[in-house]
Amino acid sequence: MAPAMAVPAGYYQHFCQWLVEQNWRVLSFDYYGIGDSTPAPLHQLKTTISDWAQLDCQAVISFARSLQADAELVWFAHSIGGQLFGMVPNYHLVDRMITVATGSGYWRDTMPTLKILSLALWYGVVPWLVPAVGYFPGAKLGVIGNVPGPAMQQWRRWCLHPDYLVGAEDLYQHYATVQTPITVYSFSDDEMLTQRNIDQLHDFYCNAPQQRHVITPAQFELKKIGHFGIFRRQYQPIWPELFRTVS
Repeated sequence: MAPAMAVPAGYYQHFCQWLVEQNWRVLSFDYYGIGDSTPAPLHQLKTTISDWAQLDCQAVISFARSLQADAELVWFAHSIGGQLFGMVPNYHLVDRMITVATGSGYWRDTMPTLKILSLALWYGVVPWLVPAVGYFPGAKLGVIGNVPGPAMQQWRRWCLHPDYLVGAEDLYQHYATVQTPITVYSFSDDEMLTQRNIDQLHDFYCNAPQQRHVITPAQFELKKIGHFGIFRRQYQPIWPELFRTVS
């Protein structure tokens, strides 16, 4: 279970337990510097998001494969967890990926209400605050969450590039080589991502077979789902129907 940006593994506890009840063996984890994977004060940690992909995610996939070499291995990714997949050195060990609310973070393509916040964050806050305190204190600001400084600065660079991380790191060929089948779930009321964000990110996986599903709350007689909602316990009644491929 690959988390979203600055979201601790505990947020997915109930969903992971449900997966276990569907007879899956589940590994959840925190990126280095997030949640329980914070061995030192954040201002001392120099990890980047690339490190999360190339070290953390690679280690999780290797460990999962070592547990049961012949079992199907699914990368269940929320938001940035799906963005990073093309950067993971051993992604080929994964049999398929399921992305949830995953899209490009390019600020101009995000929801209109988020653009103002993005401008303030990327041009007014992060450039001076991160160097001043050594990390991004998102919990105090009520924005995103606490993030190691280098990771936040790298994310800023990505979000300012029209092709997001793929363009900022020149990873077009890396993402084009991914052939892992992908099932995409996005939500019509996502308060952060537009459909353009979602399509652009998955278009970079141009050689991966894909099934894309846009979910509306009305399909399940709900008022709201949003970017984070689907993993909350209150939505458990719709998980079997929504995530049929794992139930």
